[in-house]
Formats: sequence, C-alpha cells, structure tokens
Amino acid sequence: MSANGTPQIVDRAVLIVDDEAGMRTALEINFRRRGWQVETAGGKAEAIVRFRQRRHPLVVSDVRMPDGDGMEVIRAMREISAHTPVILLTAYGSVPGAVQAMKSGAYEYVTKPIAFEQLLNTAERALAREFSAGHQSDEIIGSSAELRRSLEQAQRAADSDADILIEAESGTGKELLARRIHNLSARRSRPFVAVSCAAFPESLLESELFGHSRGAFTGAIADQAGKFQLAQGGTLLLDEIGDMPLSLQPKLLRVLQEREFYPLGGVQPVRVNLRVIAATNQRLEMLVRKGGFRADLYYRLNVIALSLPPLRARREDIRDLALHFADCYAPAGSVSISETFLSQLERHTWPGNVRELSNVVRRAVALRDVSFEPGSSATAKCPLAGNSLAGSANSPDVLRPGTSLASVEKRLLELTLDSTSGNRSRTAEILGVSLRTVRNKIREYNLPPRSMYAHD
Repeated sequence: MSANGTPQIVDRAVLIVDDEAGMRTALEINFRRRGWQVETAGGKAEAIVRFRQRRHPLVVSDVRMPDGDGMEVIRAMREISAHTPVILLTAYGSVPGAVQAMKSGAYEYVTKPIAFEQLLNTAERALAREFSAGHQSDEIIGSSAELRRSLEQAQRAADSDADILIEAESGTGKELLARRIHNLSARRSRPFVAVSCAAFPESLLESELFGHSRGAFTGAIADQAGKFQLAQGGTLLLDEIGDMPLSLQPKLLRVLQEREFYPLGGVQPVRVNLRVIAATNQRLEMLVRKGGFRADLYYRLNVIALSLPPLRARREDIRDLALHFADCYAPAGSVSISETFLSQLERHTWPGNVRELSNVVRRAVALRDVSFEPGSSATAKCPLAGNSLAGSANSPDVLRPGTSLASVEKRLLELTLDSTSGNRSRTAEILGVSLRTVRNKIREYNLPPRSMYAHD
C-alpha cells in the first residue's frame, strides 16, 4: 500500500491530451518525475490513434481543443475501453461545466491553473479504483484433492496463451476460475471481460459481441465497440457458450481462427489480440451429436479442457465455504455458525453447488437463522428445512428406483417455481441454469399456464 492507503499500481501510465504544447510538456515532466510512463497527444484525433495503439490506464485531457472537446474524447475512449478513467482539465471552471463533465463520464474535473499535487492525487485515486475493479477476487475456497487438481491444471493453462473450454455444472465457480487464469497469465494487466451468451436474445447478441457501425440497424446512432474490442489485449470469457445460436457460431469460429471480425454493418475488419475462455454447464460434445453446436467450433474451443468438481464431490470444503460466506454477509463477529447447522449443510446434496450454498448462508444471516451458540433454539432453524430443493432431493415421490430423469427434472422445476412464487429468474438462479433454459423446460413439460409462471 502507498502512504495514503491506496494500492500500489505497477502500470502507472497516462495519456495527456492538450493542444497547448507548454501544458503538455509541463504535465509530462511532472508525471515522469513521479515515476509515471507518459505519452502525449495534441488533440482528439491524435489521442484516439495513440489510445488504440496502447490502452493507457488513465487519460488526462483538456476540455477545449480545436478538433473536439473533452466530452468527445471521453466518448471516443469509451468506445475503445469502457472503464478507462478520464480526468478533464479546463480553464473555464463552473458548476454547470463540472456537472456536464461528470454526466459525460469523467472521473474528475480539475480547473487551471493546475496544482500538480492535487492532480497527482486524483490520478492515483482513479488508477487505484480501476486497479481494484479490474482485479476482482479470484479466490476459490477449498482444499479438497479434487479442487486442488482443477486449480493445478488452471495454473498450467495460464502459462500458455491457448484458448480454453471450461465444462462444469452451474454454480461451481467457472467465472472465478476464468478470472484466476487471467490474473495468473501474462495478460493480467489487460482487461478481463465476461459476457453471457444466454443473457441476450439472438438479435442483440451479435452486436454485443462484435459491436456495430452507425446505421447498422434502427437506433444505431453511433459506432459501438463490442466485447471482443473491449477485451483487446486481455481475456474474453464467453459464458454459457452452449446457448450461442447456431447462426452466430460461424462468425465466432472465424474470430478464433483469424483473430479478426467485421462489426455488424461494418465494411472494415477489426483485428484483435486476446485469449478466449469459453464456459458451459452443458456437454458440448453431446450438443454436437444432437446438432445443437458446430463440431468445428467445438474442436477449436477445446484446445485446453478444464473442469471444476461439483460441491457434492468435495464435501470437505463445505464447512470452509459456509464460514467464508458468513463472514462475507455478516458484520465481523456478529454471527457464529452452529455445529448443527454445519452438519445439515454437509449432508445436503447441493444441486446448485457453491452458488446454492452461498444463497442458503446469506438467507440464514439475513433471517438470523444461524445459531449464535450451539444448543440454542436457533439451531433448529436451518434454512434448508424450509427449502423445497432440500426437501425434494430426498423425497420418496421424486427419487425412487425406476423414476425417469425427466420426471425428476420436471418435479424439481415445479417445486422450485412454487418456492419462488413463479419467479422464473429466481428459479433459474437457484437451479443454476439460464432463464432461457427455465422457459424452454416449462414449455417442454407443458406445465400448467398459471399466471404465477409469467413472472421473470
């Protein structure tokens, strides 16, 4: 940590944009004296060129320049890198101007004449905030042999630059594993961008991934960078890759093979340098056999195959996970989990894996159903007792010899919908599947068209 308590940032680099040569030189000298790497640009157009060549962690820009103002600089930078902080400098300080700057996405608004120490402190804070946001925790709790093997494989994969496919059940921590690989790789100083292929309808997913040009469709009033461009130099996680529409899979295959693509409505190819990590809770090989996924794309993604064990396969980690989640969701020292509660957690089958355990502990903390002392009356209030998933997992009318998997799945879906009052989004979260999957299963099993199932 630095003297003022901010994290120590390794990559202190700034792009200074100002049409006044004297101001550019003065800022460059002062930043370099403090150990910063500095590049300068004399206007908006030059700044965009330099920023495309290198994604500077911070931009300091004058507001008024001959070829565009600071707000235009912010918009241009946002299209290339969505989270890079921009500090605006102006000799025309005013409250309306400051409000407009902040609405435009500026990190801070500094007036001239500049007190460099103030500017430096602002720059340090901006960089520290983005460093913390870009280095989110990749901690995966547990010490079981199964988990250790998965993490060791991920460590070896991080040393290469090959694309990766993670196949594991929902709720096991696939995004955490992908982030861990990124943070261990040579790309760790570059962006980590995650997108769910199941979160967007087919009509929007192409634009979300590849961006679009102005006029590509109704409402496309400006060029928009997609996730592939935002992840330039870093890592792109394509979550729920099994839900990607077949119509988009050839375009993804081309990106993986050629490292270039055309934005929607674009006429010029965009080159990218990044690593792709794909994740899914489905068996892509089975999808290929059923015609739901392209074989050539599967083989291209499956360069390095990784997995994570389900929670039921590493029960010795449940206790540590429960204590970790209790610390996350409760003020320090305000709750202590009873042995009775922990024993109940260890006996549960956890179809929703770590995500389900997290939700159960969070609910227990919120409702104060976690015992403060073993033996107190609260020990009987384990949230699992009122959890339809827990009850259904061992109920005789669901799990009995001869029962088909489809019947179990249908009953589990019905019980979960009942427990959430028909909220399909919440049902999807509990079951660890996408909202699209829940909707499809409701149709597949022809569940009664009750109004309660209409909620998302």
